[in-house]
Amino acid sequence: CAEAEKMGPGLTQGYFGYRDYDLANTNCLVAWGTDPVSSNRMVPNMIHRLGEILARGTVIVVDPRLSTSAAKAHEWLPIKPGTDGALAGAIAHVLLTESLWNADFVGTFKDGVNHFTAGRAVDESLFEERETHGIVKWWNL
Repeated sequence: CAEAEKMGPGLTQGYFGYRDYDLANTNCLVAWGTDPVSSNRMVPNMIHRLGEILARGTVIVVDPRLSTSAAKAHEWLPIKPGTDGALAGAIAHVLLTESLWNADFVGTFKDGVNHFTAGRAVDESLFEERETHGIVKWWNL
């Protein structure tokens, strides 16, 4: 299973190594379709770290199953199988139309004005990122 964990990022992003998460500094953990304390290459570390994150921050689990992590989480979203894409789209819609993204990290529009309006396409030339790959256009629709 370790090779599969390395192969996906290796083929798509050019990094053939293990990815470690900054759990010691995590204040909000969203486990989407996974149970990190049951299925992870470092289960003992994750069990320990989950307790720390629960004490200092927020744990949200998006999974139809009431897994071990979901049972401990502050929020468990027991979505119906196959509806997670709609939930992700809805979350993205709110983040974009209400300007809730971290503009310093992600970037923003050249003029600093949020041009994301529900139901209206955005002119990609307004965004400061040069390579939007068409993503900016379809988020609002």
